[in-house]
Amino acid sequence: MYATREPTDVNRLVADHVPLVKRIAYHLLPRLPAAVQIDDLVQAGILGLIEAARKYSPEHGASFETYAGIRIRGAILDEVRRNDWAPRAIYRKARELSAAITAVENREGRAARDAEIAKELNISLEDYHQWVREASGYQVFSFDEAIGESDDQSGNGSGDFDTGRNPYEKLVDEDFSKALAETIAGLPEREAIVLSLYYDDELNLREIGEVLGVSESRVSQIHSQALVRLRARMRDWR
Repeated sequence: MYATREPTDVNRLVADHVPLVKRIAYHLLPRLPAAVQIDDLVQAGILGLIEAARKYSPEHGASFETYAGIRIRGAILDEVRRNDWAPRAIYRKARELSAAITAVENREGRAARDAEIAKELNISLEDYHQWVREASGYQVFSFDEAIGESDDQSGNGSGDFDTGRNPYEKLVDEDFSKALAETIAGLPEREAIVLSLYYDDELNLREIGEVLGVSESRVSQIHSQALVRLRARMRDWR
């Protein structure tokens, strides 16, 4: 375990874990709006790493890398939220996609197909896929901490471990995580597999494509579709 009271210890931890910041930043980048720059993510992640090195204690019950990873990811997502990279039109498209998916699935009693959603929106299939790509970068913020991030019990981007939270907040987070897990399990099989490989196994899109025998662009499309469908099915929690 690390002790971080001395500046030399903080500096050593930061220097040793800069590659972790870059790995997390590049892992998040494909899911974020196109305007987001990798240098901005890395810079935010470094700040999260420094904060982790200053505050880490073995009493947290996790290794430093696990603790730092949570804080780095939280710092990056906080930076993207603060800058509000998604244009207003993206929020509108995300809402319309959610409503269309809900309408089709309620009517058909099964997972909505791409062509059905496009028809509901009165747009072409090509335009639908473009909407999905744009909207998926926005909605990652609603689910990122809950998907594959069970080590963070705080429910906030900074990754503090259970600090200053009342029992009601904890219960809501637990219920949300349970509902989210059940919703993911109910996704079409390929979408659920892609989410599991991406968030739990932390494979990148190219690696997932190799596992599934499809192109990287197809994996990106499946991943985006899964996030859109999740948002539609979890809309009561928003």
